[in-house]
Amino acid sequence: MNVFLEWFRALVKGLMTYTIKNRWVVLFTDILLCIGGFTLALLVHNRYQVHDITLQDGLVLGVWYGFFLFLVFVIFQYYRGLTRHLQFSEVGRFALTLLLPSLGTYLIITGLNFSLAYPFYFVVLVYLLSFVLLLTVRFVIIYLNNYTTTYSGKVQKKTFIYGIGAHSVALSEWLSRGAAKDYKVLGFLVRAEKPKKLHVYSKTVFNLTYRDSLTEVYRKEPDILLFPDYNALRREEDLMTDFMQRGIQVLVSPPIEGLEADGQIRYRMKPIQFEDLLGREEIVLNMELIKAQLGNSPILITGAAGSIGSELARQLAVFKPSNLILLDVAETPLMELKYELSANFPDLTFTTIIGDIRRNKRLNYVFERYAPGIVYHAAAYKHVPLMENNPCEAILDNVMGTKNLADCAVKYGVERFVMVSTDKAVNPTNVMGASKRIAEIYVQSLARECRQKGLSIIFVTTRFGNVLGSNGSVIPHFKDQIEKGGPVTVTHPDILRYFMTIPEACRLVLEAASFGKSGEIYVFDMGKPVKIVDLARKMIQMAGFVPDKDIKIEFIGLRPGEKLYEELLNKKEETIPTQNDKILVAKVREYDYGKVVASIEDMVELAKCIDVQGTVKAMKLLVPEFKSKNSPFEQLD
Repeated sequence: MNVFLEWFRALVKGLMTYTIKNRWVVLFTDILLCIGGFTLALLVHNRYQVHDITLQDGLVLGVWYGFFLFLVFVIFQYYRGLTRHLQFSEVGRFALTLLLPSLGTYLIITGLNFSLAYPFYFVVLVYLLSFVLLLTVRFVIIYLNNYTTTYSGKVQKKTFIYGIGAHSVALSEWLSRGAAKDYKVLGFLVRAEKPKKLHVYSKTVFNLTYRDSLTEVYRKEPDILLFPDYNALRREEDLMTDFMQRGIQVLVSPPIEGLEADGQIRYRMKPIQFEDLLGREEIVLNMELIKAQLGNSPILITGAAGSIGSELARQLAVFKPSNLILLDVAETPLMELKYELSANFPDLTFTTIIGDIRRNKRLNYVFERYAPGIVYHAAAYKHVPLMENNPCEAILDNVMGTKNLADCAVKYGVERFVMVSTDKAVNPTNVMGASKRIAEIYVQSLARECRQKGLSIIFVTTRFGNVLGSNGSVIPHFKDQIEKGGPVTVTHPDILRYFMTIPEACRLVLEAASFGKSGEIYVFDMGKPVKIVDLARKMIQMAGFVPDKDIKIEFIGLRPGEKLYEELLNKKEETIPTQNDKILVAKVREYDYGKVVASIEDMVELAKCIDVQGTVKAMKLLVPEFKSKNSPFEQLD
């Protein structure tokens, strides 16, 4: 039986392929089917009418009908449509088009006085039988195509789809046709006031408002729950958690990814990540504004192999700059980024450079050799506990490195300098945040100095919070602890953090840089802060475990320099709105450039001498709001 089915599938597939390449076969098949309808109409007429039409008249009339069919079908080109993708609207147009050869045949009958008692009813019969035959053959072809493409002999994954919107229905159609070898759609899930049950494309719609509907869903033992987008997913976090705890896989399908080789729509279906639940509405960029700002200038990205730098490289690659210059001190990740960009952007011109922003001579070489017009500065030490233990290195990299780079930007006539900063620079309580605040102060004071000298360079600083999925961030750390069976360690039960995904953070950096004025610090709308202990509980639930039962949560105390909450300086009284409602301008104190330079030079000399106490004292003098917490440097406040 299986051998016969395989042979039959191969036969149908071969015929489909042949007709796609030779559309004239479809044209003449349609004409023959309509002639068949005409013949049946003649037989019916001669059986029930007194005045039989002669064979000669029947042949002449049939030739005329075939001629009209040929003209209409060629003019409207319905034979070029793929039968397996036939839609109801096309059936309606097909029915209307078939009226034309029927009308032509009626005019021939009446004009040439053919011996028909009821010519009008005869033509109506010809029309109806032709249409029915055409439609029947098409439905048979659709059925055979669906059967041969969906039959695999494998066990299909029983799937429920959330929602009955356009995307959900399209997913159902795609799974039922293009991916039916692997999936079987059981129905749809919705949450509405009424009615209790509906049907869409013969699939049952289960209303989750009614408790017994969910019981019936679980009784069908589904393998997958598929969400059409992230917004639906975020609305149904409890449902998602319930499914996952029952061992049911939960997937999300963002908007369509493209087309398959045969022209079919391709969707992406990916497992749920915790990051998906924290994201907001997709940030839409002003692509024209960004493209105009970038122009054809070579672009330099420092820290290019890091989480933010590499994503900036991916997003800037879309604009095809004349040269994308990627600078980083980390050899292996930079090489990996090179391979990725070469594979995904084969037409992109880019240069990878191993270099340290603390080495002035190396930076001068890069600026002389490649002449970047725009600089995105993402290189920095960012881990709070490490920098608390190594304050001299924080100053040499985050402060001296930024100063070196900004000075080169001025020296070599860069058009725009964009610095990536952090929310930890606001009222800093740790060395890392204070070092980034000092870097902000230098860039801002240099921008003011350049304006006074009539230089056109624009300095922009962007500030945002914790980035999900970045190297060393809390979510990969929690995932690792959950995979090992726990415990999951949280520093404090009340600790709060703002989160943003890497792509949306980089989009906002590009957007702010496109319209930013020199010397301004831009703050991003990070949404609502997230309680870290709630994040830990949700991640444990999503892994299919019960918090504090299957996997324990332990509180280990705040780390050196860590505070309970971060400040983005996005309060209305401390910010100014911009043209993008997700980006605000921070109102911050301005510093005298000369005094800042003198202070930084002293600080750098202390750091080079590894004078830890002296370095931190100098930081606190320049940034008086820097008050250490849970740190040995509290004694210096």
